Amino acid sequence: MTPWAQARFATERPGYGTRAVPDGNDPILQCDPTGFPRIMFFPTPFEFVQASDRIIQFFEREHAWRPIWTDGRSLPKDPDPAWYGYAIGHWEGDYTLVVESAGFNDKTWLGATGYPHSEDMRVTERYQRVDGNTIVYNTRVEDPKAYTRPIIGSERIMKLRPGVEIGELPCVWSEENSFTKRIREPAVGKPNR
Repeated sequence: MTPWAQARFATERPGYGTRAVPDGNDPILQCDPTGFPRIMFFPTPFEFVQASDRIIQFFEREHAWRPIWTDGRSLPKDPDPAWYGYAIGHWEGDYTLVVESAGFNDKTWLGATGYPHSEDMRVTERYQRVDGNTIVYNTRVEDPKAYTRPIIGSERIMKLRPGVEIGELPCVWSEENSFTKRIREPAVGKPNR
């Protein structure tokens, strides 16, 4: 991490994991969007919906959606920062979708432990279909303001699950707050209020 990222990391107070503390400041504990690429590593399903000029990823978590433009456009030069950034994609051969993203706001974390990123972050993903039911997913994060070298994510195997439907899973503040008081805070040592 760069000194900028180390300073940000030191202020982050995760609500889960080995660094968990009561009154954590993980953005998702406030029902803020999960952000990208973090949402890709939650154990909840998502769908690809293909249109003529884009592919839309629709996530069960938060019912978030992310357009991946496939109409040949470039990434915006000076985008307004967004929770899920701006994404463009192209095909390499018949079975590999390559997605480049930029224009993220810096309000999300890369994972549950508080690793920050800046608005300079760029993400490259590869979705390679290896058979009729399997996609191999790879991701690379580059953020020179936050990290001294690229972060290469662990390869993820995604399986088609016929018959599974995306359920309703919005973040509802009253439910998140109730869970925090009943489960999360007692687990990290804060008594019930």
